[in-house]
Amino acid sequence: MTQSDSSKKLRMMIVTALFAAIIAVLAQVAIPMPLGVPITGQTLAIGLAATILGSRYGTLSTILYLIIGAIGVPVFAQFTGGLGILFGPTGGFLVGFIPATLIMGYYLEKTSFTFKNAIVANIIGMFITLFFGTIWLKYIASLSWPVAFAGGFTPFIIGGFIKAFIAAYVGILVRERLKSANLLIAY
Repeated sequence: MTQSDSSKKLRMMIVTALFAAIIAVLAQVAIPMPLGVPITGQTLAIGLAATILGSRYGTLSTILYLIIGAIGVPVFAQFTGGLGILFGPTGGFLVGFIPATLIMGYYLEKTSFTFKNAIVANIIGMFITLFFGTIWLKYIASLSWPVAFAGGFTPFIIGGFIKAFIAAYVGILVRERLKSANLLIAY
């Protein structure tokens, strides 16, 4: 590995860790909802990570965020942390961030990092997260399908589309600026 390669890897590790921190910060932007599943800025941050970093580093930032929270650091919504949160009613949404980020980033890498494709990727990611979260909520909280759907899916659709648009717009803008500053490995 050349000095240049190791320098690029170090920059990407730093940016990956930075995005784990961004997810943690945006997780604190929370609106409590019935059934204990709040509307948060986490999904916006996940969309930004995938749109800016792509599948590999976006997913790594998500996994790092989840590990930090799992060991008890209060980085999850409303300053919570620990394995109890991951295995509780909202755990499916958190676990769903991993495939959502991976698929969003992969989609953008296989198409192109454009605003239009970023919107599509972020909408796909929203549905993946809601899918995982709703199924998890149904079984962990022993809810019927209509109640799980009403508490874990329906209230998040409009906000999800808004966050998908914001993540696409801001993500593509920031990605281009990071690339031009040579702070991001471009795919």
